[in-house]
Amino acid sequence: MQQYQRDFIQLALEHDVLCFGDFTLKSGRQSPYFFNAGRFHSGAALAALGNAYAEAIIASGVDFDVIFGPAYKGIPLGAVTAVALAQKGVDKPFCYNRKEAKDHGEGGTLVGAPLKGKVLIIDDVITAGTAVREVMQIIQQQGAEPAGVVIGLNRQEKAGDDTDKSAIQQVEQEYAIPVIGIVELDDIISYLKSESASEDLLQKIIEYRQRYGVSTDK
Repeated sequence: MQQYQRDFIQLALEHDVLCFGDFTLKSGRQSPYFFNAGRFHSGAALAALGNAYAEAIIASGVDFDVIFGPAYKGIPLGAVTAVALAQKGVDKPFCYNRKEAKDHGEGGTLVGAPLKGKVLIIDDVITAGTAVREVMQIIQQQGAEPAGVVIGLNRQEKAGDDTDKSAIQQVEQEYAIPVIGIVELDDIISYLKSESASEDLLQKIIEYRQRYGVSTDK
């Protein structure tokens, strides 16, 4: 695990973005952990978050022309990532969308830089892949092409009971692009082991991983 990944997990724990307990997910599954990027809501936390996204992007080596932050959570995530990348010498244009078209001023649903060339999508998680597919339609309508998707956490979890693939694997295969996670569930497990977390918590997460997890997202 790279230092930026450890820093990201620590940041998520400090701000209760990564929580442990008993959570009911949208899928109906009972999860021993929950990830809510909306709790990164201070200036310092957002700066550190942007740095983590930037580090993951640089480490991946993905080639792209413009950053796209889909409404709503992707908007601040894309913005702080663009700033962090610029501070590291990678200055790229940034674009985001509105949910509803504006009928005055410049109009339309897109704000910021033109959406053209290779587009790197920034978001928090991919659960079912529905939001990503909506973004793909926006990108295609502009005559651009997706370069990849960057997310905070890869849950490494099957998309449903009728498949052995994760939503991330499905997106990667469907669009032939990489999905880059700052961390994945295996990293969280490794971190908890290194920090001597309770055996009970570790066992619950490992059992959840064994029951719903995919073998690999590579």
